[in-house]
Amino acid sequence: MTGSARPLRTSLRLNNDLTVAEFVALARRAEAAGFDQIWVSNDLYLRSAPVLLTAAASATERIGLGVGIMNPYSVHPVEIAMMAATLDEASAGRFLLGLGAGAEEFLGWAGLDRPQPVARTRDAVTRIRALLAGEREGTSLDYLRFDASPVPIYLGAMSPRMLAVAGEVADGALPLLFPPEHFPTARAQIVAGAEAAGRDPAGIDVAACIWVSVDDDRDAARAALAEKIAYYGASFAPYLLERAGLSLDDFVPIQLALQEHGIDAARRLVTPQMLRLGIAGTPTDVIERCESLMATGVEHLSFGPPLGADLLAAVDTLGRSVLPAIT
Repeated sequence: MTGSARPLRTSLRLNNDLTVAEFVALARRAEAAGFDQIWVSNDLYLRSAPVLLTAAASATERIGLGVGIMNPYSVHPVEIAMMAATLDEASAGRFLLGLGAGAEEFLGWAGLDRPQPVARTRDAVTRIRALLAGEREGTSLDYLRFDASPVPIYLGAMSPRMLAVAGEVADGALPLLFPPEHFPTARAQIVAGAEAAGRDPAGIDVAACIWVSVDDDRDAARAALAEKIAYYGASFAPYLLERAGLSLDDFVPIQLALQEHGIDAARRLVTPQMLRLGIAGTPTDVIERCESLMATGVEHLSFGPPLGADLLAAVDTLGRSVLPAIT
């Protein structure tokens, strides 16, 4: 089913607005469903992703546990390295570290500036990797005081420059794809960065991070994705929207409806063309769109929110109906 000779890798991405009990339950369902990895965001002012992952580590046995993403502005790289090493220990080597520059708007809520995002992120990857590897320079005190192991470092990226940095320095990449068919372009930017740095791009795990909403009721699946797009569509990069035949102007009525009348009114203005920014529909609809992506060389499909109107049911449906058909 895939255009690649390697077996398809799959992952699930969740938001850190879930309770600890909810996240642990979903992690266990994802493991039972056959997902290779589960990722949770670490957005400011919501629950702590490292705490959620620590709870999930003791409740699961096989699935990779990733934080996606942390940034070097709200948390110092030394503290990120400490957290990564400890979570890797708690999960018996299953931890995955997602790094990125973070959203400038969200960091601003906390009074944090975000200067030089590309350089700062690249430097954070280099420093964290050195700390986890136990590297020391002369009499420097900049090292971890306990034995740690290297962990895979994934870069969360959307812009061409950051995607190139992922190719230069990261073990994996988490490019958000709006629309999903942006994958070949994003992958090419990662490959170019890797080749410029003298690295083999085949060794970089590029996760095709897509928004998915699945339900046996197609309208219910589309409604869940429409709500997500109504909230966030206006913040997408113009060059990504152009790939779907859209512009920021198309979202102005939705933003006005959201401000004046609420999410239900805004959701009703989301068009079928806007829904193409993600994948929404029945299991058959999702399978067909995933297979078209795999034909472009996708080797890792990462399913992200909203997933469906009912998260547990959506994870079960993905595991029962979608994964067996595409892997």
